[in-house]
Amino acid sequence: MGFRYKGYDVVTALNLAVAQYGVPECLRVDNGPEFISKEIDLWAYAHGVVLDFSRPGKPTDNAFIESFNSRLRQECLNEHWFLSLEDATEKIEAWRLHYNAERPHISLGYRSPL
Repeated sequence: MGFRYKGYDVVTALNLAVAQYGVPECLRVDNGPEFISKEIDLWAYAHGVVLDFSRPGKPTDNAFIESFNSRLRQECLNEHWFLSLEDATEKIEAWRLHYNAERPHISLGYRSPL
């Protein structure tokens, strides 16, 4: 049985992000069950955060995440066999670190963020 994010899992992640980065004014989210939950709605209300839902069937409403999802699938998920949840966690984390720190980014003049 796989792991599925629930609303309370998202709230936990949001609380960690807020502790490090501060409270955002707005969160752009899709209509997945983890984002339309009462937990997320209550969290957003308590923190004064606007939830900006994308229109169903309109991935262009959030082109940045759609682009990222495509890159994650091409460069990581399609390239590996995951033998366990721990194996998947290790491989995806290694890809994430490479993507965020070492990989050249067009927006940075083909330099790495480091």
